[in-house]
This record gives sequence, C-alpha cells and structure tokens, in this order.
Amino acid sequence: MATLICGSIAYDSIMVFEGRFKDHILPNQVHILNVAFLVPQMRREFGGCAGNIAYSLKMLGGAPLPMATVGDDAQPYLDRLDALGIDRRHVRHVPGTFTAQAFITTDLDDNQITAFHPGAMSHSHLNAVPGAGEIRLGIIAPDGRDGMLQHAQQFADHGVPFVFDPGQGLPMFDGDELKRFIARAHYVAVNDYEAKLLIERTGMEAGALARKVKALIVTRGGKGSEIHADGQRFEIPVVPPRAVTDPTGCGDAYRAGLLYGIEHGMDWQTTGRLAAVMGTLKIEFGGAQNHSGDRTLIADRFAQAFGYRPW
Repeated sequence: MATLICGSIAYDSIMVFEGRFKDHILPNQVHILNVAFLVPQMRREFGGCAGNIAYSLKMLGGAPLPMATVGDDAQPYLDRLDALGIDRRHVRHVPGTFTAQAFITTDLDDNQITAFHPGAMSHSHLNAVPGAGEIRLGIIAPDGRDGMLQHAQQFADHGVPFVFDPGQGLPMFDGDELKRFIARAHYVAVNDYEAKLLIERTGMEAGALARKVKALIVTRGGKGSEIHADGQRFEIPVVPPRAVTDPTGCGDAYRAGLLYGIEHGMDWQTTGRLAAVMGTLKIEFGGAQNHSGDRTLIADRFAQAFGYRPW
C-alpha cells in the first residue's frame, strides 16, 4: 500500500553572491531600490516538499506516491522520479505553466533573498485524492491553498488517515480553516515557530491541540523534537551529524521517517528517533535530495545513536 504525499514539486536555483547585501542596499534609499548582484556560483536542485519527502521515504523502503502539479519544464524532474523508481501517476502536468521554483541568493553573511514562483503549484486543486483502498496513509504538505483544503476533505471522505503539515503555507489559513484541517487530520506536524502561530490562530493551547489528534509533532531544529501522543510527551533528541552542510530539506526528511514509522506501527519513541536519523542524514549533504543510503545504513546510524535497531 502506498503513502500519498500531497505537496509541491519544485526546482531550487541557489546562487552565491560573493559580497554582502548590506554593502549594496542603503537603508535610507530602499524606496528607490535598484540593485543587481553578480552571482558567479549557481546550482539547480530538485526540491519541493512532495519530491523531498518521496525521495527519503523511498530510501527507507517505503512506497511514496507524490501528488503534485508541474509545468512545461518538468521533464528533468519526471525523468528523475522514474530513475528513482518513484510512482508519478498522480503528478499532473498543467500546460502553459512553469513548475514551482525558488530563486535563492545567499551572501557571505548567509543572508538570503528568495523569490518564489508557485507556477503549476497554484493548480494543485486539479488533483484529487484517490479512493478505492489504494492509499494507506497520507500527508498534506505545503501546496496550493485550494488544493490543501480540498485534499484534507477528500482524505476524510475516503477514511484515510493523514498528517497535516502546513509548513510555510500556514499563514494562508485563518483560525477556523486551521481548526477544520485539525478536525480531519489524524496527526499534525509543525516546527516550533509554526506551533506558536497555530496556537495563536486557533486559540488552542498545545495540550488541547494534541488531544484533537493522535499525535502532535513539533520539531525544534538543533534542539530535537517532541511528540505529544497517548497523553504523553516524548522528547526526541537530535542525532549528532558527521558534518553540518545544509539544512535545506531536513524537515522533509524528518517527515519521511515519521510517515514510515506511523505506517509500520512503530512506537512513538522509535518513530521520532527514525525521523531524527533521516534529518541528520540529510543535513550532511547539500541540497534536499543528495543524501543517499539504504535500510542497512539507516539502521546502522539508528543503532549507533540509540543502542538498538529499528528493524
């Protein structure tokens, strides 16, 4: 049985400005801002939440089924999914659009200027969650607003449990809409900032929110994560990385571990620890989909960190 991953497929164009933005942007002249940055270094990465989660879930031996909308420029990404053996039957081409993409420029102080073009992602509502018992578990990751709303209702209509992972899309929804997502979801996954925003917009404290779902998962970057489930709070430590290269996509790798643990009935401590291992494997490499490994390597890293093997 497959795990349906509703979210974006995107390209990330990452550029390095070998200077400092502050030396070129005059605070008292921002109303007439007109600057250009020479970026001799540039790389293009495969990204998007659906693509990133599917990549790591495939590493774990899962059966990811990404559901996303892409544009006329998607063929390299589609070829990559095929090469990875990831089923793309629910990746829909929207003619006359570009695939979603972010243009990220970083300076020597690690400041970033990002422009994001949603492109085909804005048409995510053209996809529908399949029924007929094809899906065992799902996740709603950041995507087009209308698509996220529709897919939550469709998961509920089909009786398929899903993780609500609003991410950077959370500000698109008001309190009532967020409460409707939570009412339909079985699990909610957010980072610590998003958790505070979710509490503020819904008026529900963390404890009340956790009681609405089977589990509330809150990631805290370098401080680890916590899982509120079964009336308990499970503290999940960070797995020490061998190198800290790039945090891009760590949250998506974490969610792949989370989905695998839920689908395979692991206890919450093991599920959270597996998610932490996946996040660490990702941070050791640049880009969101350049880490590699198999189930044996993942189990070895897990055992090194926690003293037992997950399978």
